[in-house]
Amino acid sequence: MNNNDVMKKLRVAMKFTDDDIIKVLELANFRMTKTEVGAIFRADDHPNFKPCGDQILRNFLNGLIIYTRGPRDGSGKQGAGVPKPFKGEDKAE
Repeated sequence: MNNNDVMKKLRVAMKFTDDDIIKVLELANFRMTKTEVGAIFRADDHPNFKPCGDQILRNFLNGLIIYTRGPRDGSGKQGAGVPKPFKGEDKAE
């Protein structure tokens, strides 16, 4: 299983869109365009396929931690509480 497969599985599990993934990456101070994100999820044989590097996966996981736990406070501990959905979105089913 490569990094692209991990990203695909996390995307499905979290029900994220490309915009959600970009916002999670921005929480880790990592910027990607929607085109670059889409290239990660393409089939391996597609001409616009882009392998997901370790840096992208690492920053996505760090952003996902911030998204679910909240940002660190001044004491070095993670913020407590329920994660908030992105602005303007309601993740109700």
